[in-house]
Amino acid sequence: MQGPSPPQRHRPVSPGPASPTEFAVAFTSTPRGARLARLARLYVGQCLDSWGHPYGSDVNETLTLIAAELCANAVRHGHVPGRDVHVRLAAEADGRRLRLEVSDTHAERLPAVTAPTDPEGESGRGLLLVAALADDWGVTDRRGDPGKFVWASVNVTCPSTA
Repeated sequence: MQGPSPPQRHRPVSPGPASPTEFAVAFTSTPRGARLARLARLYVGQCLDSWGHPYGSDVNETLTLIAAELCANAVRHGHVPGRDVHVRLAAEADGRRLRLEVSDTHAERLPAVTAPTDPEGESGRGLLLVAALADDWGVTDRRGDPGKFVWASVNVTCPSTA
C-alpha cells in the first residue's frame, strides 16, 4: 500500500520567491501544529524530489526522517503559545551538502542525545536517529529572534552527477 501523496504546493516563508536551493515553511506551535508538523516530511520529500533526489533515494529518505524527528521534538519540547516552528532546507552552492533547520523558541532547552528512559516506550529515540543518520548536527541561536535552530546536514552527491 502506498503512503499519502506528497503535497502539491508549498509556500515559502522566506521573503521573495523560493530559490531552487532553499525551501522554508512554518507551522503553528499548537496541538494542530503538531499534526501539521508531520507534513514537514512530505514537504521536504517533495522539495528534494524536485531538486533531483527522488522519492525512495537515500538522501530523500534520510532527510525526510530527520525532518519528522526534529519537527516532532520542536513541537513537543519547544512549544510556546503564539510562536511558530520554522523548517528550512537549503543546499550549499556546490550541491554537495544539504542542511535542514528546525526552530523553536525555547533557547534554554537544549537537545541532547541520551538513551531512552523507557526502552519499551515510543519516545526518546529521535535525536539518536538524527545523530546516526546525519553527517553533522547541532544547535545554534536564532538570528534576531528568541530561541534556537536544531540543524542537521547530510553530504550528498550532486544530482546532476548521480
